[in-house]
Amino acid sequence: MSNQVGEQVEPQLPESINATLSRKGKSITFPKKGILGQSAAARGRTINGTIGIALDEQGQPMFLDGLAPMVDLPVTDVFPYASSFGKPELRHRWLQMILEKNSKLSAHQLSQPVVTNALTHGLSVAGSLFLDPCDPLVLADRFWGNYKLIFQHTYDAELKTYPTFDGDGFNVAGLLTTAQACPGNKVVLLLNFPNNPTGYTCTAAEANEIRESLVALAESGRDVVVLIDDAYFGLVYEDGVMKDSIFAWLADAHERLLAVKIDGSTKEDFAWGYRVGFLTFAFKGASASQLAILEDKAAATVRATISNASHVGQSLMLAAYNHPDYPKWKDSAYQQLWRRYETVRAVFRDHPEYAESFQPQPFNSGYFLCVKPIGIDAESVRVKLLEDFDAGVIAAGDLIRIAYSSVPCDDLPKLFQSIHLAIGSLA
Repeated sequence: MSNQVGEQVEPQLPESINATLSRKGKSITFPKKGILGQSAAARGRTINGTIGIALDEQGQPMFLDGLAPMVDLPVTDVFPYASSFGKPELRHRWLQMILEKNSKLSAHQLSQPVVTNALTHGLSVAGSLFLDPCDPLVLADRFWGNYKLIFQHTYDAELKTYPTFDGDGFNVAGLLTTAQACPGNKVVLLLNFPNNPTGYTCTAAEANEIRESLVALAESGRDVVVLIDDAYFGLVYEDGVMKDSIFAWLADAHERLLAVKIDGSTKEDFAWGYRVGFLTFAFKGASASQLAILEDKAAATVRATISNASHVGQSLMLAAYNHPDYPKWKDSAYQQLWRRYETVRAVFRDHPEYAESFQPQPFNSGYFLCVKPIGIDAESVRVKLLEDFDAGVIAAGDLIRIAYSSVPCDDLPKLFQSIHLAIGSLA
């Protein structure tokens, strides 16, 4: 496409999507003409002095003799830098997996995932791209504490919260009301299912309500970006709960609504230390060239912060995803967490007396659940459990967060009995 002979028109984002970007997000682009571009131009030449790594006399990456045997991978998949966009084969495989896990999606709606240094870095990249100082970020009041460090302290955003629950369900009306009250035309929201700390995932009906509410917000003329923290995606234990990511409901919802999926191997594949995460973009009517602009900006932000995510981590995860036994491995881990979830449910059914001490919050998925102590502050209970019951939990405001993901099934009844007794002793 050109406006005159020989002059190519650069692809542009739609104005409503461009308007969701921060000042940094608008200005940052991947440096195609710098060192990386010049190195790419020299690739394949007989003599190549552009690459900023050490090569041996045969042109292979240099490495310490004792390191290579520690990882059963080709040295070229371990020691050189990876692309700031991520390992191409892994990006393609992750996109395939997103489509396989989310029946509501189709390939043309999505960008290629950009690899980040797991979820925290992915959230930070999104913060850089979409939040200016003092911008409001709309999110449920039960949220992961690290959001404060990422969005409030690093990017000076203002966290605008609404009560997470309306009765036993997700507070969709609170989400919409808080979003509508944001000043200016841009609205940035964050959704996290399964939620940390509560372990709650929306029902399919609630997901439809969220979509309808955010479409109405976009229809009113607001430019909307939804950051979707999918750290615990797939760990759902009840029928009727949303099986697809909320991203699948929002990816093609409206031309003025940009959905940003932030996910990774960390919790989904129990590979916390590999530090492999992804950013994937979608909006209604997006072309591949428009989505590539967002990929470029994300990769430029990766390069500006960490250069690139761990090559060995990416290579190990790609090998796992391509292994024929991967589905079996995944199901085995899922079943273990599901048994712990069922054990917790059984504890609550078998011990109605615990209702005198604490009130469980809605939960159906993920790694966690929360209980609200009755008449006692959560911090006092936490300290009492440490001192007298040899048990550790997290005090999160007025709630106690329990990570049943890290407690053996046989110990879960004792843990809840200890919480009951600790509260009773403090009352």
